[in-house]
Amino acid sequence: MELVYNLGFKKVQRLSEEQKEFVDDLKHSLNEVELHRQGKIKLQSARDFLNEL
Repeated sequence: MELVYNLGFKKVQRLSEEQKEFVDDLKHSLNEVELHRQGKIKLQSARDFLNEL
């Protein structure tokens, strides 16, 4: 936090639990995309996803 203040950013907002969960889910999703790009996992197609709904 001290670094943030020293850089001139005055407003710092803590994340709510819901926001933290969203960030964690996003990180997980991006990790899965990277693994797919490396050929380590196969992702579900959009059509398959929609068919499950």
